[in-house]
Amino acid sequence: MDDAVLGRLTETLKARRYADADKSYVASLYARGLDVILKKVGEEATETIIAAKGGNRADIVHEVADLWFHTLVMLIQQDIEPEEVLHELERRFGRSGLAEKAARKPQ
Repeated sequence: MDDAVLGRLTETLKARRYADADKSYVASLYARGLDVILKKVGEEATETIIAAKGGNRADIVHEVADLWFHTLVMLIQQDIEPEEVLHELERRFGRSGLAEKAARKPQ
């Protein structure tokens, strides 16, 4: 993955957080609040699943891009840096997925 793209997108999303909601789609999401952002993440996740079931590579790439984008919007809204997620993924490297699940505390 191109870290430069992630960095540029993150900075743009941060800047849009305080932009005019009438002039920026992302600013309008932030202005409408967490529930609207979460709804978009859910919609994009569903569309990603449908695309994967359909098996069209271009559709899958398009929908995953939408899902990642809206997930990044959610992270920025929650004051979470995307690097925190990347660090968590890195922490899991070399560890069995089964061991990772077993080590999680019940919520």
